[in-house]
Amino acid sequence: MKIAISCDHRGAPVYPILRKLVEETGHELVEVPTCGETATHCDYPDMAWGVAMAVSEGRADRGVLICGSGIGMCIAANKVRGVRAALVHDDISAEMARRHNDSNIVCLSADLLGQPLIRKIVQIWLSTPFEGGRHTRRVNKITAIENGEDPTTVTE
Repeated sequence: MKIAISCDHRGAPVYPILRKLVEETGHELVEVPTCGETATHCDYPDMAWGVAMAVSEGRADRGVLICGSGIGMCIAANKVRGVRAALVHDDISAEMARRHNDSNIVCLSADLLGQPLIRKIVQIWLSTPFEGGRHTRRVNKITAIENGEDPTTVTE
């Protein structure tokens, strides 16, 4: 899989760990703008845009975003068509974001999660398949909302 990763200044210490994880697990890293380890500040929407566009345009299969809380990155990424970004805080939410919601971007908190947990969450998220079945209809309803359509009209 092709994976795009970016971070703001608060997520910068985690970036090298995730970059290494992507390489260790045999995935391809897609280069997108990142804040960099020495930056004192940058704007998380800029970083979210890079990853979200890479996923939306098909240059990346999935994306990982890291900021202080993960909230801002998640909000910004979800504004891009075709993105299903999930804010994840533990093993279960990482698995469910993929299994039930087919999330294509995971958003993480550098401030609230330790680096070992972040690594574990990303491993779970990358390795969990979408379950399909009844969840496909639900994801299709999300796409309908994104397209300005009434989700109650989606039956499959």
